[in-house]
Amino acid sequence: MHIDLHLHSTASDGTLSPAALVAAAVAGHLDVIALSDHDTVAGVAGAIEAARGLPIEVIPAIEVSSTWGAREIHILGYDVDPGESRLARHALFAEDLRAERIRKMVRLLGEQGVEVSMDAVLEAAGPEAHALGRPHLARALVMAGHASSVPDAFDRLIGDGHRAFLPTSLVSPEEAVRLIQEAGGTAVWAHPPSDLVEELLPSLLRAGLRGLEIYRPRAHPDRMLRLEHIARSSGLLRTGGSDWHGPDGGIPLGTFWVSEEEVGGFLESRPARG
Repeated sequence: MHIDLHLHSTASDGTLSPAALVAAAVAGHLDVIALSDHDTVAGVAGAIEAARGLPIEVIPAIEVSSTWGAREIHILGYDVDPGESRLARHALFAEDLRAERIRKMVRLLGEQGVEVSMDAVLEAAGPEAHALGRPHLARALVMAGHASSVPDAFDRLIGDGHRAFLPTSLVSPEEAVRLIQEAGGTAVWAHPPSDLVEELLPSLLRAGLRGLEIYRPRAHPDRMLRLEHIARSSGLLRTGGSDWHGPDGGIPLGTFWVSEEEVGGFLESRPARG
């Protein structure tokens, strides 16, 4: 079984619509995927509908953005109820704050002589986007000739630690975990930073964290072994996924996948589906 538990669509900052993402996942021989857009479940219904009759299962998911100090912490929520009112309220709140964050980053870039307009960012995002993110800004920078590619835009201009970077300040990590719980989901810490995992983990466990995302493309084996040890010693589930945003990342969907053996505990823990 080929599994990818971390994918994005045009509902947030991916480049494929939910239906096109499902088609690409089938073409990439994936059996189970999770649509985990940033701070929205707007694409989940379309993905599930697109998967009907196809040899693939779509897990309804979300990736909730939070801040801890000046750092961004992302919490994945699996098997959330897309119709839960608290998720809808969070999505509306996030949509406004995410747009304001990008406006501020555009201004910070302009102060550095890197001119790009908010209209260009919105054009790069497209009409289906419910949550503006840095990939949209990166695509606008490529279109304006300031970067050769999306990775280049992140590496030189808008990645963590750069002068134009601002974190997505929405909720605390603990609040993100509780939001997912209230929506009936399983909270998993996405790509936990190596230098923060042990410091922040106790408070996330108290909030109800259930797992760690361990298996990712290009993850160093030593880092995965360390996270596996932490997960086992803390009684946490293990998950993994590509964090795929689209073909402009240079890696076809399905190139990376996790096995049933690696994430079997997570699969077994999922609620019964009738």
